[in-house]
Amino acid sequence: MPCYVYKSLKKHLFYLYIINKDDFSSVPEELLHSFGELEFVLALELTPERKLAKEDSQKILDSLHTKGFFVQLPPQTH
Repeated sequence: MPCYVYKSLKKHLFYLYIINKDDFSSVPEELLHSFGELEFVLALELTPERKLAKEDSQKILDSLHTKGFFVQLPPQTH
């Protein structure tokens, strides 16, 4: 599945994954507003087998299929 990743310029280490480049129609307005300005980072072909540095690709795929977007939050520090 094609996937497009954007980073928030307002919130450090917040990323938004969507299915169609520059189409934020599936993202709730409040969430989109909380991200502030977004900057395109990367386009990738996402598969369940694909290894990603910070997230599980199947978790992202599930969210893209059900919600139309996925939010990657900063890593938790303990």
